[in-house]
Amino acid sequence: MGTAISLEIAGTVPADEAGRLADEVYAWMRLVDDTFSTYKDDSEVTRLHTGDLAADDACADLRDVLAVCADLWRDTDGYFDVYATGRLDPSGYVKGWAAQVASDRLMAAGATDHSVNAGGDVRVRGWSSTGEPWRVGVRHPWDPAAVCFVLAGTDLGIATSGTYERGLHVVDPRRGGPATGLRSVTVTGPDLGRADALATAAVAMGPAGLEWLAGLPAGYESAVVTDDGRFFRSDGLPEQVV
Repeated sequence: MGTAISLEIAGTVPADEAGRLADEVYAWMRLVDDTFSTYKDDSEVTRLHTGDLAADDACADLRDVLAVCADLWRDTDGYFDVYATGRLDPSGYVKGWAAQVASDRLMAAGATDHSVNAGGDVRVRGWSSTGEPWRVGVRHPWDPAAVCFVLAGTDLGIATSGTYERGLHVVDPRRGGPATGLRSVTVTGPDLGRADALATAAVAMGPAGLEWLAGLPAGYESAVVTDDGRFFRSDGLPEQVV
């Protein structure tokens, strides 16, 4: 997926078991990359886009992801669009979804205290190695060595979309050009894949995304930094002062 994946397993999981579980997480992430990469000519996403793979012949994960993305397109009034760039690209959902699946599998295996970080999309469960809730810093949009706020929790998905890491890469599907107005959007919630997509949709909306974020489903909260440096946050955001 062109990004770094990190994992921390805390709690009382024996070292050899933690190592085995970590190997499984990274194997899963490699499988996701092989299936969903838009950079690999032999990935299923690329082959589906070029017509070399029929939708009915795609793997179950790809079919399921595209079905969810279709629902998200409807729920975001078309602003979350896997064809916004002109080619099939479900990356705005897949990265968060992949980390969510990895976290769910760790929970099922008994590793109830962990953090999975897929390029800034983070899923935390349980307690950190310090015995306190996990603390996740969201990078400052203009200072790569600083954070602009810190989120804390014991069961939390955190997704951030913006223009400061990869430039103007989020496309406004209504205009067909790069989205502007919102420098950074963070969405928290129980499902990291959905949070990832909602954050991407809000960035695509530009300034109108501020009002739209106020109506997110129950359990989802948001924080926004605009292009002109203003900061907004929802009342329920699990924020800690830096």
